[in-house]
Amino acid sequence: MATIELADEADPRVRAVFADIRATRGNDVVNNFWRGLANNPALLERTWSALKAVMGEGHLDPLTKELVYVAVSIANGCSYCIHSHTAAARAKGLTPEQHGEFLIVVGMANQTNALVTGMQLAVDAAFLVGEQRPPTTSNI
Repeated sequence: MATIELADEADPRVRAVFADIRATRGNDVVNNFWRGLANNPALLERTWSALKAVMGEGHLDPLTKELVYVAVSIANGCSYCIHSHTAAARAKGLTPEQHGEFLIVVGMANQTNALVTGMQLAVDAAFLVGEQRPPTTSNI
């Protein structure tokens, strides 16, 4: 159960953001996340602007971005985001087979992350990037 009321569109700032959400997504749905944020129009505007920028055109394709969002949502235990971004990934072409394989990869990553964290192993020099990488005789 929500801990706050879902806001309506009485505030003109909220109305403007909701109109942009509808236009950007090409449908009339403004989901509960945005309606919850609309209790604070400045937060709503800031969050929508940032999300639109991050999830918009870039070097990663839209489906990959949605899958990253789902993976992080799984790691953070955010059921709402898992559901909403899985739906968005499906709308962007995610097949049931891809979804199943994706979940296997997420599960495997969680397992191996826990193992290596528990063992506190040093990172192999070959994996280090930037200034962390130890000098070799070829670059001394």
